[in-house]
Amino acid sequence: MTSSDKLNVVTICGSLRRDSYNRALMRALPALAPAHLAFTEAPSYAGLPLYDSDLQKTAGFPPEATAWADAIRAADAVIVVTPEYNWSIPGPLKNAIDWVSRMTDQPFKGKPVAIQSASTGLLGGGRVQQHLRVCLTGVDAVVFGRPEVFVTFAAQKFDANGELKDEPTRDMIRQHLASFAAFAAKVAGKA
Repeated sequence: MTSSDKLNVVTICGSLRRDSYNRALMRALPALAPAHLAFTEAPSYAGLPLYDSDLQKTAGFPPEATAWADAIRAADAVIVVTPEYNWSIPGPLKNAIDWVSRMTDQPFKGKPVAIQSASTGLLGGGRVQQHLRVCLTGVDAVVFGRPEVFVTFAAQKFDANGELKDEPTRDMIRQHLASFAAFAAKVAGKA
């Protein structure tokens, strides 16, 4: 990939909360990424009804699901930054994946996807990453392996304005993004 080529990355936040640590982590990514990564946040999936195949058959796909799928399709790669809810994937995020998984033109198919998580606890969202990897593999995403990003004790690593201040964490994210950029470029055929 030449320096003038851009790799378009859509970011998805697993938390709907405006001031979540995961949203703050997602906002930190562009400043820590290689220059050839261009970031766009995916449209909100907050208004999606719970997936119901009867609803899909009678009303079709909700506009929020279509917009979300279109953003994923248009990107070269995806980064999901998500909290862990009850040892697993937040319900709204799983619901959005369930909606787009029913589309004929599967948006995640062949798409390189990285996962990051932040938590106020010791594990940093490790269980959600495991579950999300399984879910994304089920929709034919190409899930990035290592290095991984688990931001533990997030309350100590972000300041009152939501800025990531912990330098070892910033370094870990830089390494993750550099490795993911090379992986994504290869998968997307832009290497």
